Amino acid sequence: MLAGLFNYDNPVWRFIGKLWDVLVVNILWIICSIPVVTAGASTTAMYYVTLKLARDEDGYTIRSFFKSFKENFKQATAIWLIFLLTGMLLAFDVYYFIKMAAPSSLRTIMISVFVAMIFIWSAMFTYVFPLQARFYNPVKRTIFNSFFMSIRHMFHTIGMLAVDAAILFLSVTYIPQLSIFGVALVAFFNSYMLNSVFSKYMPKEQKPADMELKPLFAEEEERERQEKEQTQREEV
Repeated sequence: MLAGLFNYDNPVWRFIGKLWDVLVVNILWIICSIPVVTAGASTTAMYYVTLKLARDEDGYTIRSFFKSFKENFKQATAIWLIFLLTGMLLAFDVYYFIKMAAPSSLRTIMISVFVAMIFIWSAMFTYVFPLQARFYNPVKRTIFNSFFMSIRHMFHTIGMLAVDAAILFLSVTYIPQLSIFGVALVAFFNSYMLNSVFSKYMPKEQKPADMELKPLFAEEEERERQEKEQTQREEV
């Protein structure tokens, strides 16, 4: 019994190990997001790691984070700036019609329209950086896929947004200790549902010329898997 308890392959220890990785990723995300303009690349790198954790693919957390950060910097930054600007514009529109516009039926309609648009923006934001982390695509295609998937997989989308809201609520009320894991904890839980969605788009046969959604760093993941197997054989 004790041998099983202290076995590092024990589900409890594996979960604790994942929480440690989530903590490390959150620290890296904060540091790399400080310049603000780099937040997109940082978020993409965070999801690259958490998606692997959710798939039970062990690897080198710090190395994987910076590998993704570097490889995705240009496209992730462009996506981040697009979403930042559109998000600020939508927020201003809602604020304007709530605080400044005179009460009228048009005001009510416009508030409803912009709130709906904010929901769509939030749904797309939930998908766009994980998509950038997982698949090769131009910026325009990645943004389109985030819209397409968020609508097509609405139950997953609502589920992720609900979980995100619940984690935020618990962090500021009943369980403030969750805040040490920050946004990486949100990404970690989202990654389980995202992997479920992404698996539907993973090609069964690797045909790069025909693949519209090509997995990122497939060679690196295979190399890390082989390294892990070699380490386990040496331990035995």
